[in-house]
Amino acid sequence: MFPGGMDPKQMQRMLKQLGIKSEEVNAKKVTIELDGKNIAILEPEITVMEVQGKRIYTVTGEEKIESKNFSEEDVELVSKQATVSKEKALAALKKNDGDIAEAIMELKKVD
Repeated sequence: MFPGGMDPKQMQRMLKQLGIKSEEVNAKKVTIELDGKNIAILEPEITVMEVQGKRIYTVTGEEKIESKNFSEEDVELVSKQATVSKEKALAALKKNDGDIAEAIMELKKVD
């Protein structure tokens, strides 16, 4: 929604007059990765503006929170390969954003 109920085409013309390039981006989903969860924007409406050589993305749409859960198989694999408890394996997976190899390597480091 644009300020004052302005038509999107009018807004683009106005931005163009100010030297700001604007375009729409077709996307099915936008994901923002956070610690322990993701925010997914479903069926997003995305506008990209270029201002002073920088690209600014405006994203609107329906928000859905997705928790980062790891499969039992992944936790079991890391646990067995690194010979640690499942709790330590899960913590290492979380710390390494689900990268199994990195989690195992971290757990196998010798101090």
